Amino acid sequence: MHRALIVVLLGAQVLGLWAAPLVDPSYRFTAETFAPVIAALPEPLRAAVQADPQGFLRDYKPLLTQSADLLVLVDKKNELPSDYEPDDLVSLRAPVFPANHGGLKFRKAYLKSLSALLDAAKKEGLKVTLSSSYRSWAYQKDLFQRYAAKDGLATAERYSARPGRSQHQLGTVIDFGSVTPEFADTPEGQWLAAHAGAFGFSLSYPDGKEDLTGYVYEPWHFRYIGVQSCAVQKKWFGDMQQWLTEFHSSQGPVLKAALKK
Repeated sequence: MHRALIVVLLGAQVLGLWAAPLVDPSYRFTAETFAPVIAALPEPLRAAVQADPQGFLRDYKPLLTQSADLLVLVDKKNELPSDYEPDDLVSLRAPVFPANHGGLKFRKAYLKSLSALLDAAKKEGLKVTLSSSYRSWAYQKDLFQRYAAKDGLATAERYSARPGRSQHQLGTVIDFGSVTPEFADTPEGQWLAAHAGAFGFSLSYPDGKEDLTGYVYEPWHFRYIGVQSCAVQKKWFGDMQQWLTEFHSSQGPVLKAALKK
């Protein structure tokens, strides 16, 4: 009887009828096919996902159906076309928006989230002001050239992006407050650090992470990536936007293709 059972099981393997279990019922991943997806993650992150792959895939699922532009990778190695400009930019005019100067623009699609953040800060007795937002490729080119002429190329590279490599071109970035390191120690800066994620805004260039992001600490620079993305970033990616966007750029299409219809 045992020999007969072994023959049946071996036959099932040969015929592909004895399939490996899926990591999550919503995806077509087995443990073996899912391993390469997370292989490039830093060890602490990879270990956390390996410990609970179903939880990770469940949490990540909403990111696969949200607007693709929210997590597009823009950094020193990945740039936007010179003619890229969002088609729903709207002006951020005072007094509705506490802009420090004129000409600021932001994506209309995510304007409600910005308004909600500002209203919440106001209820706490804080005045969170807006200092910079959308920048065109041409504007960023001129800005970077001025900084390079002033401080030298090597120094400018640490705090300013070359054209096409600035997140500001996405139209989803806001520079808040004074745009100085001291902003981190103000009540407004501290409130943003603690609460911006609840409104979908993520700090792009954290303190002490220049080796990873390519830029010095910018406590004023927040990119809108969505509330769900911020939650996944905090839980699974060490609260590092760079790790999340790098992963999404390389593995997002793989996850989406494996998602069951």
